[in-house]
Amino acid sequence: MIPAPPTEAVLVIDDQEQNIRIVGTVLSMMGYEVIPATNAEQAFRRLTVRTPDLILLDLLMPEVDGLEVCRRLKADARWADVPVIFLSAADDPNLVVQALECGGVDYVTKPFNKAELISRVRTHLALKKARDDLRHLAEDKDELVGILAHDLKNHLAGMKLSASLLAGRIGEMPPRCATLAENIALSTNRMLVFVKEFLANQSAEHLVLKPVPVELTALLAGLVAQHQAEAVLKQITLTASLAAEPALVQADPEALRQVVDNLLSNAIKFAPMGGSVALSGGQSWAGCARFEVRDSGPGFLEADREKLFRRYGRLSARPTGGEPSTGLGLSIVKRLLEQMRGKISLESQPGEGARFSVLLPLAAPAPTPDPDS
Repeated sequence: MIPAPPTEAVLVIDDQEQNIRIVGTVLSMMGYEVIPATNAEQAFRRLTVRTPDLILLDLLMPEVDGLEVCRRLKADARWADVPVIFLSAADDPNLVVQALECGGVDYVTKPFNKAELISRVRTHLALKKARDDLRHLAEDKDELVGILAHDLKNHLAGMKLSASLLAGRIGEMPPRCATLAENIALSTNRMLVFVKEFLANQSAEHLVLKPVPVELTALLAGLVAQHQAEAVLKQITLTASLAAEPALVQADPEALRQVVDNLLSNAIKFAPMGGSVALSGGQSWAGCARFEVRDSGPGFLEADREKLFRRYGRLSARPTGGEPSTGLGLSIVKRLLEQMRGKISLESQPGEGARFSVLLPLAAPAPTPDPDS
């Protein structure tokens, strides 16, 4: 036999037992399990035994009213996602607004129409089920992606090492084998870059940033130094022109490093052999600090601007040294900056390079010590 689907439970909280019986009869006839409670204390005891799928809550109750019960529900992670429909004989618009602002999803006035009540209950139970299904799908997706990406990264790293060892013995191989070894090394490196950027993108979606005061000029100077070797390989002149005065910005240090690192990497990737990349700024202005990354690359077409910060957006320009490009870097940059209340803008003309400008909020100045304290 096919087991019956689990019965959805509705907690009905009302200080009038007659109201509970009326509502309970209607809901029971529709196949719902009804959990009665005549006051807040009893309701929370019921909740610790079983979490319902929906709560019908009387607004005007003695001692602890419905608004306070709803606030307590929404403040507790165990029940915060349970939808609450208020039931009340009061039709004061101000009370309706208060009920919805404290976390209620709907409001039904007494005496209620049975068909209307059933319709509202069905609608909000269906919405809750849809939200729960989406959350479970997202959790399953994140878990699967994490497993696949981790395993792929490990295997690709091993393949890259093996390919590097083969590349060291190319002179001992027939020309055909040497070409195949070079192709393996190139393809493996491209896949490894993609997996790393994919993981960075997933991390940016769920990252909880912790902004603290960060000295921007020192951070920029350090990252320019780290990218010098990469620039030398393409004979690119990488320069930094930074403010003499320090600029304290409110940002997450690791997220800010990732932003600057992606902008510099992209600039070097798309600049031509013998070209230039320049990082400048660090000055404070109107409550913000600003820095810019300029390159002598091909620039962007108007058609590129619509998908510039879109994930996996393929733009008209291509890396000048055969480097892999996933289309994730700029989307990660924008997402991280938005979480730090920063902004990014682009100035570019086709064939004339690109200039990315970033604004970050300044950190609040430290309080001056009171000499009398």
